[in-house]
Amino acid sequence: MSEQGFGPLGPDHSAIPQPGEPEPNGSGGWRPPWRRQADRPENSPPSGVLPQGSSEGPHAGAGPADAVPDVLLTNGAGTHLYGRVDVVAGSINKFVSQTRKLDLLEGVRIDRGEVLSRPFVCEGQWAEAWQQALTPEAPRPRQRVVIVVAPRSFGATTFALRLLAEHTDSTTTLVKLDGDWNAPSQGRLPLEEEHAYQLDLKDPESDRPSADFLDALSTFADHLGDARSYLVLTVAQELWDDRLTTRKGVQVVYLSEPPDALRVVETRLNAAGHAPVVADLRSFPKAVASLRGLHAMAAVRAANTIVMTWQEHKRLQDARTSATLPRSAPADADLSLEDRITAALSDWRDHLDGLFGEVATTHDNAKGSLTLEDRCLLLALAVRQSAPLPIVASTARALHQALALKDAGTRSSLSPTQSSFAGRGLRRRIQDVGAAVGSQDTVLFDRPAYGRAILEYVWDNYEAIREAMLAWLVQSAAGYSTADLSVAALSALVLRHGTTAHLTTLGAIARESHPDLLSAVLDVAVHDEHVGRLAWDVLYRWAEQKPYAPTVISTCRRVLHDDAANASTAKRAMVRLRRIAHTTSEPDLRRGVLKAFEELASRPTGTARLVAEVRDWQESQASAKSGSLAFLALMPVQDDGMPWLMSDRAPDIDVQRALQNLLSSPDTTAEAIPYLTGWIRTCAPDPASYGRLRDQLLPALRGHNMFHAGMELMKALADVTTPQGVNAGEDFYQHLVDHRLQPVFSLTRDPA
Repeated sequence: MSEQGFGPLGPDHSAIPQPGEPEPNGSGGWRPPWRRQADRPENSPPSGVLPQGSSEGPHAGAGPADAVPDVLLTNGAGTHLYGRVDVVAGSINKFVSQTRKLDLLEGVRIDRGEVLSRPFVCEGQWAEAWQQALTPEAPRPRQRVVIVVAPRSFGATTFALRLLAEHTDSTTTLVKLDGDWNAPSQGRLPLEEEHAYQLDLKDPESDRPSADFLDALSTFADHLGDARSYLVLTVAQELWDDRLTTRKGVQVVYLSEPPDALRVVETRLNAAGHAPVVADLRSFPKAVASLRGLHAMAAVRAANTIVMTWQEHKRLQDARTSATLPRSAPADADLSLEDRITAALSDWRDHLDGLFGEVATTHDNAKGSLTLEDRCLLLALAVRQSAPLPIVASTARALHQALALKDAGTRSSLSPTQSSFAGRGLRRRIQDVGAAVGSQDTVLFDRPAYGRAILEYVWDNYEAIREAMLAWLVQSAAGYSTADLSVAALSALVLRHGTTAHLTTLGAIARESHPDLLSAVLDVAVHDEHVGRLAWDVLYRWAEQKPYAPTVISTCRRVLHDDAANASTAKRAMVRLRRIAHTTSEPDLRRGVLKAFEELASRPTGTARLVAEVRDWQESQASAKSGSLAFLALMPVQDDGMPWLMSDRAPDIDVQRALQNLLSSPDTTAEAIPYLTGWIRTCAPDPASYGRLRDQLLPALRGHNMFHAGMELMKALADVTTPQGVNAGEDFYQHLVDHRLQPVFSLTRDPA
């Protein structure tokens, strides 16, 4: 097979030197080093500039002693250089003095309109802090660096993003950074013109700011000013040292009181289209009193609880109206909406304190607390709600067994079977914990708000059984959808305290046995407005850990498959898939990333993301492994009977270069050959399309390190024939292999 291209690229490119050898020029001599401006002989014209009136090219009459560099004038950043060019001349409109680093923090662009459309309440102390951050004469941040210090779950991230969205120019790009570092470092912060960056510092292990970091931020503020950019950091209060003083160019703002919880609840209910519920809520004084003093996250949960309780009440009312309410309905079926919402907002704490008090030796329906078995039953009902009796019983029994000590240390006078038979029957126990049993042996417990309160009460008050609860919920899950009740319960519990500690515990439990279930919980976590950034950070760390990588891939596939996912969320998923591709050597994980990319390529918005990945790869701004997978995923995309990458509407990427990179390595050759074979099979029925595709592929198959790839492709095409009877493998063989070498390298398939 010929190892040459179509021909020499110019008079100085007749040979390609080997490493360490001098470069030959077109005259048969050796090209001397290119002289700098100071090394040129006196009165000689600048390199590449002809004397006035000269009509000769730069190489005319030039010998080895006075050779001048090749100069290529470009007009645009998309120019591809195939031959040797000494100088690429173009126009530089603007230069930003910044040293680019490979370890700059990744960030995702935030849509300004989306931020401004979210429910937001800025009253009381928040309004004071808001004004402190702004200049009095113009609605702009007072300093280029603003630090917002607030307790967890106060909504500081929402405050920061809203501040930047409202009070920066519309041309300024909003970027939310991911704090992937071991400690805050100014050198890891990106700097581009007209950008507003927001970064959360909430991880106690890696986000604690230091005095040196603040000193560096003071200098960084000057660079931000030169670039007309801003940076807002939100710092968890327990990570902030009050001894840190304010620096020049840096302003510290404290959020010490949350906005009014009732206003937060009403704003969210109105935004979600539940205005009638707002009118009812205002007439419930006890319910309103329960909202006083709640922080932002608790207020958001209260709004969701109110909606859930209203829907629960509406279902019972509709059942009563249609006469479908069973005779054995729960005892609280007649409660008014006010009583339900009031009870839901109070979390039933007084009631649950009684149920989970000291275990009574005799059971009293009115005041007695629940035995261990009944507590397990109540938790099973809280998760399952209304379900067939055998499922409820088996779920409760599984929790009881999970909590039982393997070695009790003492012997009971009764065996477990005898103890169970000596107790109350399951039907009576179900009634005692507040549920009912229908005629079809179906447990009726349609009380989602009460069920969530039970789970949260046990979670908050029994720390020792949290890990066992997580394992039990994992085993009892009926599916891997976010709508599954066990997935919903897991998501609510692991995100309840606003940290990722419980998420990490869940990961250790479910990463191998239930990776899809774990990804379903993570799908909820990354979309949570309070814990989302921390969940993305967890995924970023897990991306380079083999046991967790399948879960990361599954989660990112869920995110990218969601039509409602915004551009910033999709970019976060792409970053983590890229990280897996870059760090893994496992073929299964690489195929997993490729499958995710192929699914993305089948979606209209996905091809643009993959094209950007390939372009970044070819511009050395992204991982070669990820870029090559993105290119492979784009190869099956069709356009009017032609591969899209080879059609008239092909994207602005260097397809020839990408193919050469893939085919130059035996590992990636094995991945690319099936896609190339698919291209040729698709075009073979049409002689014009086939000929055009063949002529486009031949340059990529010529050149260094292409022999093995070309032979493998030709063997794979042995059974592909055009309507004219031309065998595609033989056709490529005749075009690629010199006739003098054909007796040596015959086109025969390897024996099966």
